[in-house]
Amino acid sequence: MAEKRDYYQTLGVSKSASDEDIKSAFRKKAKTCHPDLHAGDKDKEAQFKELNEAYEVLSDADKRAKYDQFGHDAFDYAAGAGGNPFAGGNPFSGGFHDFTDIFGSIFGGGFGGGAQSRNTPMAGEDLRYNLTLSFEDAAFGVKREIPVTREEICETCTGTGAKPGTQPTRCAVCGGTGQVHRQQNTILGSFSSARPCQSCGGTGKIIGDPCESCRSAGRVKKSARISVNIPAGIDDGQTLNMRGEGEAGYKGGPRGNLYITVHVRAHKIFSRRGFDLLLDLRIPYTVAALGGEIIVPTLREQVKYNVPAGTQNGTTFRLRDQGIQRLSASGKGDLFVSVTVDVPKKLSPEQRSLLEQYARIAGETITATTGKKGLFKK
Repeated sequence: MAEKRDYYQTLGVSKSASDEDIKSAFRKKAKTCHPDLHAGDKDKEAQFKELNEAYEVLSDADKRAKYDQFGHDAFDYAAGAGGNPFAGGNPFSGGFHDFTDIFGSIFGGGFGGGAQSRNTPMAGEDLRYNLTLSFEDAAFGVKREIPVTREEICETCTGTGAKPGTQPTRCAVCGGTGQVHRQQNTILGSFSSARPCQSCGGTGKIIGDPCESCRSAGRVKKSARISVNIPAGIDDGQTLNMRGEGEAGYKGGPRGNLYITVHVRAHKIFSRRGFDLLLDLRIPYTVAALGGEIIVPTLREQVKYNVPAGTQNGTTFRLRDQGIQRLSASGKGDLFVSVTVDVPKKLSPEQRSLLEQYARIAGETITATTGKKGLFKK
């Protein structure tokens, strides 16, 4: 697969370009390759798709910020239905449903297909959900049910909007097309524009006897519970894409998607850096000096670790494969344990005597502090 071009290169603008610069650049380039003006030209269609994708990201402040930070890798966290939630797809999709939508939003629908009839199949709206997980659930993965309220096709009228036993009639104003066309003569030539028919609301049909369940809308709000498999290793702020779990499409169009943004609660003792875990652990000063075995907590179990003699305060040990499961890959991160040498605040007479003896052997002197024997000092 060919590597994607930089979006700024595609539009021919710099990274410091303003929103108006980006819109203007898209407008100029789109005129040279819009499918309505170059019907049947596959190269022009592919060029416009590339422009469309670049404009959709760079014209949105949030998407542009993510793209500036991560480049095309920002698109790696969308999920495919029934498979790995992080394989393929585009987490920023759903802004425009086709070429004529984005072109019409800029040019006002002046190139024939700019105004889309409501009779045309269209994808349903996307839904978004914020899901909070514990640190452990994010690390190990979990199955959850997500409550959503979404528009569904009315079962009473099967989406026609008409009372059962009746049918909508064709609109006499637009002839059932849902659009009213108008010819415009300008200094650049003659252009045909299309707008939704006001008589039928762009549907092309008139409902004389509305359905009582949906009141002619053909759609009703329903609650549902969606089962979601949260993959092991997901991190705070990442988004899952449940394709086809959004609202029902229009006129036979596909369903929208459900985007689930994950928020992970902090752990009591662990913190996370990528797929690695970080832990601060206190160890006795005798173990630090003489070496010895300590017990280290991990997310899965407690493990033994041999601390080498002479370990200094702040030393960090690495326990391999004791971190977080890597997304879309085998293996785990590591656990980094930073040790703090625990010096006792109180000593028994015997402990003090032994330490004083050690100080004399090591050639260290003891200074008094506020009338009491204090710390050892060389």
